[in-house]
Amino acid sequence: MAHRIPPLTVDELRRLVDTGEIDTVVLAFTDMQGRLQGKRFAARFFLDDALEHGTEGCNYLLAVDADMNTVDGYAMSSWERGYGDFAMHPDLSTLRRAPWHPGTALVTADLAWHDGSPVLASPRQILRRQLDRLASHGWSAHAGTELEFMVFKDTYEDAWNRGYRGMTPANQYNIDYSVLGTGRIEPLLRRIRNEMGAAGMTVESAKGECNLGQHEIAFRYDEALTTCDQHTVYKTGAKEIAAQEGMALTFMAKYDEREGNSCHIHLSLRDEDGRPVLADDTGPYGMSKTMRHFLAGQLAALRDFTLLYAPNINSYKRFRPGSFAPTAVAWGPDNRTCALRVVGRGHAHRFENRLPGGDVNPYLAVAGMVAAGLYGIENGLELPEACTGNAYAGDAAHVPATLREAAELWEASPIARAAFGDEVVEHYLHMARVEQEAYDTAVTDWERFRSFERM
Repeated sequence: MAHRIPPLTVDELRRLVDTGEIDTVVLAFTDMQGRLQGKRFAARFFLDDALEHGTEGCNYLLAVDADMNTVDGYAMSSWERGYGDFAMHPDLSTLRRAPWHPGTALVTADLAWHDGSPVLASPRQILRRQLDRLASHGWSAHAGTELEFMVFKDTYEDAWNRGYRGMTPANQYNIDYSVLGTGRIEPLLRRIRNEMGAAGMTVESAKGECNLGQHEIAFRYDEALTTCDQHTVYKTGAKEIAAQEGMALTFMAKYDEREGNSCHIHLSLRDEDGRPVLADDTGPYGMSKTMRHFLAGQLAALRDFTLLYAPNINSYKRFRPGSFAPTAVAWGPDNRTCALRVVGRGHAHRFENRLPGGDVNPYLAVAGMVAAGLYGIENGLELPEACTGNAYAGDAAHVPATLREAAELWEASPIARAAFGDEVVEHYLHMARVEQEAYDTAVTDWERFRSFERM
């Protein structure tokens, strides 16, 4: 496995451009759906112009549906406002190689209006704001995201043309932790691991999962913003590498009736001296008083913030009893039946949010976790008793069962409005409504098979 290569400096980029090793620079930001959007620059032009001045992008990029259709109802971007531009400024701390594309570097952009004010609805800005709130307490957040995906021995084009039916999974049976199972597609997994390492990420491992052709590649935790930046680069890069290998992979939350793709998110806090904030060996389950308040905030806001953890119609298909995806608003020590799982000790003491699926936007989810924790701390919330048994069979409140329910909770939430502001709440509420309306008007294969002849 390749050792981690630090992100590029501007001086290193100049040298690589001068020697012809890099000829293209991708400048991209993460949109509402968690996708990279941006431009490919001739590397010399990037250095001479975009490096200092950035570039522009149509502001509809934060006001479209999953199919990139413009939709009415967004305050920041509309036909009435003329669909103008916002500015994309490179964050040079994220400059890195993209080894799966020859001669290419990639840098993450922050979004601003032309008067210099930040675009509040930008996912990266939403997370930045919550991390700034955390910093006011003298703390920083560290996070790790565990993305699962399913691999198919079909190209993306074949999958599209077949309506995503009758595809061939890379494995034909449950390969959870199976070395033989991962070995079947080790050339693909190895490319992803090594090329993400060469892009500046620290790769930990790859393992098989339960569904057919399902796998997970894990990366070392990092500062929360860095983890989310790397998450989006990895997600795009893994798809591009799979396509180059004549295969396809999906991070969608629930591809079929078997196990879904999760994205468990681990979070811990450190103080200004790097000491763990959540750990205390004398506390229950090794938790400090701060952690108990922080975790109580997670529970208090979990239903209100589910829209941030499960942003699509399909997201809610994961939440089924006995599926290893949670249904109960409960916490437990090393208990995978709960929505929140406490694990580790010392610097590694943390909690895991098991709600998010592979379709999650990491910036929004981590922002929600930080905001929920601060709500618990600032209000001195007390943590209820741990669930040490089967949370699926308990009497805890249920996580929202549909996108519609989650959107209603988000809209009515005083916690969300206090933490994120009305502009952000209304923006992502509208995103949910657009998704819900599209689903409500669609006629599915399930309906045709059930009704065409027999009804």
